[in-house]
Amino acid sequence: MGVRDDIAGARRRDPAARSAFEVWLLYSGLHAVWWYRFAHRLWRARLRLLARVVSQLARFFTGIEIHPGATIGRRLFIDHGMGVVIGETAVIGDDVMMYHGVTLGGTTANPVKRHPTVGDRVVIGAGASLLGDITVGDDSVVGAGAVVIRSAPPRSLLVGVPAAVRPQKHDYSTEFGWEI
Repeated sequence: MGVRDDIAGARRRDPAARSAFEVWLLYSGLHAVWWYRFAHRLWRARLRLLARVVSQLARFFTGIEIHPGATIGRRLFIDHGMGVVIGETAVIGDDVMMYHGVTLGGTTANPVKRHPTVGDRVVIGAGASLLGDITVGDDSVVGAGAVVIRSAPPRSLLVGVPAAVRPQKHDYSTEFGWEI
């Protein structure tokens, strides 16, 4: 789970990425993930206040808020990430791609699992909100602006407000550089 792996993933998914150096220097979504990894280590070491300070610095510099208590898999790519919010108990699988304005939010103030679980190879469109302790299965696509309040099985297409689950009629794996 390293910087080179993240950069390679971004280059695979973003046709505008011209070089590894450009991605390393300019991609705020990756910068936010790198700051998150440091804050998460602090969180797990029970240095909670310091972890929150680091996450807020990352938010200030990137416009992306990732709680240090969240669990994030390998190669998360946040494209045009301004306004992304990932809550404390969110769980994100490997090779997830999300766009600007995405919220993985909670629906209760109780100290329980209250944020979404997102499977592997999920694409979350701009402005989508996934709310509560729900699960979005592997290889799913959440449409832009969707509000997801119920769990969805693998290979779902989620669109609308509230989001309706539809079977995928298109294989998005080739579009996003995945091998399923």
